[in-house]
Amino acid sequence: MQYLQNVTLLGAGQVNKTIFADALAVAPHLIAADGGAKIAVKLGHSPKFIIGDFDSVDLATLAKIPVDRRIHIAEQDTTDFEKCLRLISAPVILGVGFLGSRLDHQLSAISVLTKYPDKRCILLSKADLCFHLPPQINLNLPAGSRISLFPFAPVQGQSDGLRWPITGLQFSPSGQIGTSNEVTDGPVSLRMDGPGMIAILPQKALPAVLRALQPH
Repeated sequence: MQYLQNVTLLGAGQVNKTIFADALAVAPHLIAADGGAKIAVKLGHSPKFIIGDFDSVDLATLAKIPVDRRIHIAEQDTTDFEKCLRLISAPVILGVGFLGSRLDHQLSAISVLTKYPDKRCILLSKADLCFHLPPQINLNLPAGSRISLFPFAPVQGQSDGLRWPITGLQFSPSGQIGTSNEVTDGPVSLRMDGPGMIAILPQKALPAVLRALQPH
């Protein structure tokens, strides 16, 4: 399913109404991942599609979504988030309701980002956002901004504009990580030699990240 505009993907986790509204303002096509449909309907929205194995959406909610907008994928080897990410093609996907109170759910969602490095997907919470770094990115961020880099695979890279440059470092999940780096001057330029690096920034950095990830 292809979209020319950004997509908001709604999960069944913690959803901040303001963050959800901000996402819809820049990503107007709403798709629900299974139980996320219940939250969408509760907040007065009808998703264009609901995707998942339907084990966490109640029948009352499902009845409010036309049959031709339900995409049922029975297999349970992948999460509903992965099922959605696999099917959706859009300039950028904003994921709301995937970062929240359950740490295992958060880690699961972030690990999916590393499985689909070519998908431009930003996961949003009230405090933070995260996304998989593309091979190269330039971010216009104010001096002093926090930017953390967490590797889900062995990876190396180069940087400009960071207080602690990453050039020459060998990152790995059980070795070197890049928590709480800081912008010295902009733009920040990051170049990675392969997939696997997750960037974590404050949620207020969304406009800058969105501009940087948007296809040109």
